Amino acid sequence: MKTKVQYVCQQCGATYAKWVGKCNSCGTWSSVVEEVIIVDKSAKAKAGLASSANSKSYILPELPNNESARYYLADPELNRVLGGGYVPGSVILLGGEPGIGKSTVLLQMALSTKNLSTLYVCGEESLSQIKLRASRLEINSDTCRFIAETNLETIIKEAEARESTVIVIDSIQTISSSMVEASAGSISQIRECSQMLISFAKQNDVTIFLIGHITKDGNIAGPKILEHMVDTVLYFEGDRHYNYRIIRSIKNRYGSVSELGIYEMGGKGLVAIENPSEVLISTQHEGLSGIAIAATVEGNRPMLVEVQALVSPSPYSTPQRTTTGFDGRRLSMLLAVLEKRCGLKLSAYDVFLNIAGGLKIEDPAIDAAVAAAIASSFHDIAIPLHTCFAAELGLSGELRPVSQIAGRVGEAAKLGFNRFILSSYNKNLDELPKDKIRIRATDTLQQTLNGLFKL
Repeated sequence: MKTKVQYVCQQCGATYAKWVGKCNSCGTWSSVVEEVIIVDKSAKAKAGLASSANSKSYILPELPNNESARYYLADPELNRVLGGGYVPGSVILLGGEPGIGKSTVLLQMALSTKNLSTLYVCGEESLSQIKLRASRLEINSDTCRFIAETNLETIIKEAEARESTVIVIDSIQTISSSMVEASAGSISQIRECSQMLISFAKQNDVTIFLIGHITKDGNIAGPKILEHMVDTVLYFEGDRHYNYRIIRSIKNRYGSVSELGIYEMGGKGLVAIENPSEVLISTQHEGLSGIAIAATVEGNRPMLVEVQALVSPSPYSTPQRTTTGFDGRRLSMLLAVLEKRCGLKLSAYDVFLNIAGGLKIEDPAIDAAVAAAIASSFHDIAIPLHTCFAAELGLSGELRPVSQIAGRVGEAAKLGFNRFILSSYNKNLDELPKDKIRIRATDTLQQTLNGLFKL
């Protein structure tokens, strides 16, 4: 064995031959620490020879086809985000803020899925704490085994002995390998442990869920290469002041990255929301100005969200522009269009915009609803009840078409909306279900506002 000393940045993973106060790669101060690595060249050489002896090349027709080899979990929202279930041998990384519900959602999955042999590795909690959490969730299972261990070699031996098909690591920052002489959570430990777990998963067709911490910038802690090594990267989002949680797919080698899962946090854990439109829309806004309903699409799922706007005279020379759940720069663009194309003098007014429910919407199809809500608050005239919007707004004030318009209209009709405002440039308007909902197609935002407020 040979000992090697190196200095590694704990933020970006850059290595140095000597200590430096500031990382030249990411610019972070006091993030470079000393790490001692024990290198066993003989063991690595033997492992390399064994691997090369078992390796064989194939041509394309000889490659195995496991496209249909997907297994469903008991959590429908997690199945949706993963692309229709998990693929054996895949490694899934789940990140999120502390206390957002990462451990809860995977514990529910491990306990509820009865047809799997699951090993849950408790690196941050004791077994008694896991027992209390499971009692609160009111889920009982005899197919999931728990182990309070942080040594990687011991975890792999236990998984092999129990023939586990799914392993949950909570969390990867607490796991350490005896091959690396560094503290748990360091760059070297995370990289080495992740590599060994990925190799174990691929060789044994074991699916591994890794829970990862995030930094203050919102990125997963550890080397950036960790996200490149795994097959799927999921982010658990949500405001702890709200009951709703969202799982987004950032990377997925076996499915779409545009899907998302929505949960509601309750006393018995996270509950999957099958129809988010019913819980995200308030039904008590009749006669109130500044509220508009937008039809958005997340992945293949259409849903309706409530857009709230407040426009009031500004007591300051520079008016405020505050948004929650919407891009602030896009709000500035929409305000400029309203002032230039529609004649709304908003330069002396504070504008506050909020997407109800704590959601963050990036779909440009809610532009028309945002502009209508701002105009409604400016004129203090309520938008007619049961009116829905789906159109992107151009800089010249025209309403631009959006995708999946049939699904948006169908979702609005299902929830009892009787009028749907969209762009006249959308194709296949004759195929929309006009018997259930009245379609109003307009060319410009000015025409839309004139029809709403009779200006």
